[in-house]
Formats: sequence, C-alpha cells, structure tokens
Amino acid sequence: MRGDKDMTMKSFKSLALALALAAASAAPSLAAGGDGPKPERLNWSFAGPFGMFDRAQLQRGFKVYREVCAACHSMNLLSFRNLMEPGGPEFSEAQVRALAAEYKVKDYDDKGEPIERPARPSDRFPKLFANTDAAAAVHGAAPPDLSVIAKARSYSRGFPMFVLDAFPGSAYQEHGVDYLVALLTGYTKDDDPNWNAYYPGNQIKMAKPLSDGQVEYTDGSPATMQQYSRDVAAFLMWAAEPKLEARKRTGLNVMIFLVVFTGLLHFTKKKIWADAH
Repeated sequence: MRGDKDMTMKSFKSLALALALAAASAAPSLAAGGDGPKPERLNWSFAGPFGMFDRAQLQRGFKVYREVCAACHSMNLLSFRNLMEPGGPEFSEAQVRALAAEYKVKDYDDKGEPIERPARPSDRFPKLFANTDAAAAVHGAAPPDLSVIAKARSYSRGFPMFVLDAFPGSAYQEHGVDYLVALLTGYTKDDDPNWNAYYPGNQIKMAKPLSDGQVEYTDGSPATMQQYSRDVAAFLMWAAEPKLEARKRTGLNVMIFLVVFTGLLHFTKKKIWADAH
C-alpha cells in the first residue's frame, strides 16, 4: 500500500512539474512587470466559448488605429481584404478597395523596373519603415508591429491561473487585451507624458497616444480615451485572431459530435453485450 501511495505522489509531482513547464513554455511574451499593478479584468464580447466580436466595435477600433496608431505602428501581417472577411469588421468590398487605394506599395512593372502603385485589397498593409534601425532613428526605439500584439503582450496571473494559460485558446486571448487597455490608459502623471503605471520600469518610449475627443465617432459611442482604448484593443485582438469565431464554431461542432458519438457507443455496447449480463 505504501508503495502505491509513493507512486501516486510521484505521479502527482510529475504532472505538476509538467504543467508548470508547459505554462512557462507556452506563455507569450510578458509585458507587465511582476511587481506592478495588475490590469483590470474587463468584459469582452468575444470572451468565452460562445463569444463573438462586436462588428461596430471592430470598425471603431480600426478607425482609432488608422487615425492614431498607424502614424508609428505598422500591421504588415494584415491584408486589406481581411477587413471584409466574415468574423471581422466586415467592411464592404467597395470600402476596402477605396481604403487600399489610399496607400502606396512597392512593386515591379512588366519590364521588372521598381514602381510604386496604389494598393489593392490583396496587398498587405505596407511597412512604415524599411527596417527596425530606420524606425529607431525616427522614434528613438522601433515601434512594434501591431499585427499580433494582443497575443504577444500580456501579464502573469500567478498560481493557479497560469496553469490554464498554458493551453492554446486559453484566457490569454482575453487578458492580453486587458493589458493593452491598461497600458493605453496608464499614463497617470501629467508632468511626465512617458510615465506609465503598467509598463516595466514605468518609463515607456511612447508618449500618451490617446485623449478624449481625439477621434470622432459617427455611431454615438463616447469619444473618450477609455472607449478608444477598448475599441482599438478589440480590433487588435481580431487582427491577432481573425479566425477566432470560426475556431470556436469548429470546437463547438466537435464537442457536439463527441457527445453524440459517445452516446452511440454506449448504446451499441449495451446492445452487443446485453446477452452477456
């Protein structure tokens, strides 16, 4: 009996160690300091197994990105046509074509000569700088690309929640955007535009980017820094997970199939083995 208990304890310790190692290896880059304040847990329409993106919020978030963030931050993993695909902002084709045409992209003509032409929906958002050195020369530090920033930046939630965060599709998809909102609203010292309560060391190269009334909304939503932060964070979450809704639908269908399949196996087993009991 003692040997069985020792084996059980060893198995339990091995499982705990495996989960801890998985959490450490699967967690995205942590952006918040361990001793700093933890971002507030916010409610998001896309949270949970049945959550969906708010189309109006995504469109507002894109407006904030385009009018404010795009001056320094690129999104060169995102194509213009993604903006009209199901599960996203769902702009019309005409809107996307008009938007793309406002950008210039580098290409080659029929003779192989380099040219600049208006972007097409199939093109990606162009890079703002040739490389990080060029970006750093302008801004002092290279502004990160925002294509997957909502998944690349987060914060440690400690035990026991870090165990859940080790698995794909976990709460990281939600509290990553909590951190973005906290960062955008964490400029709390009027005499220091680069002081941020949620950034490691509290000194961030990016000065306070948002303020009330900065972006005009046409749908009646509040034109406040808090609303801008939530909207652009939701848009960046979609940019990082454009197939989030499709993935959740697939997962739900798989679970329904497994439940039905398990029931069929149960009744089949009872039918086959009925005479043996």
